[in-house]
Amino acid sequence: MNEVEQLREAMRATEWTGETAVDLDAVMRTGRRIRRRRRLAGAGAAVLALAVAVGVPVGLRSAGPAPSRPAAPAPVPAASADRAAPAPTPAVTTTPGQPGTRPVGTVVRSGIRYDAEERVFYMVPVDVPGAPRVRIGLVAGRRTATGQLVPDYLLNDVTGSDRRPGFHEIGYDEPGAGRPAAPVFGYFVGPAATIVGTVRGRQVVARLARWSGDPQVVIFWFDPKAVPPGVRLDGIVARDGHKRRL
Repeated sequence: MNEVEQLREAMRATEWTGETAVDLDAVMRTGRRIRRRRRLAGAGAAVLALAVAVGVPVGLRSAGPAPSRPAAPAPVPAASADRAAPAPTPAVTTTPGQPGTRPVGTVVRSGIRYDAEERVFYMVPVDVPGAPRVRIGLVAGRRTATGQLVPDYLLNDVTGSDRRPGFHEIGYDEPGAGRPAAPVFGYFVGPAATIVGTVRGRQVVARLARWSGDPQVVIFWFDPKAVPPGVRLDGIVARDGHKRRL
């Protein structure tokens, strides 16, 4: 029996027959009970809807068209194989730890010692592509107690001629290579009697030795106590026996 039929039944139960009056109180009581059931049913539906909404996992989105994403950046094209590479800057050729090459001329002793070893300098033959007039390089090596030569640092030109007048490349070895660092050294072509370097505003006189293979080639090096290995010179000057600058 639905709610309308229940209300009609209540009215029939109390309808006026001419003998008794309609029981209005009974009709009102029945109507109030029906309205209360409707309100409770509506409240229950609201609570159920709230519970479903809270139970949705956080971050879950409703179905629909997916939001557009920004397009991925286009890949940068690789450099073309026929594109000219930048020309390398000429630099000093250094090969620390390179296997020893037979010296050309006399081995120069420096007087700098590392226990049983001594720092020495000597020329070796080199072959520089594109520089046919560069045929020698200067090695800063060590002579062991048994007389073996151990090369530490090779220095040579990479352009021009190895005999052009003046200063050539200067070697700046860096400490911490697992071996004694070579002092600042190099060679000069010409009648140099003295070579003076300036470092940190102070002038330091280099030690000199002429190469036996060519007396115009003057090998020089600085005392590592005066010019620590790796410290750059601020300037360098060569003078002849008459104190004239070369």
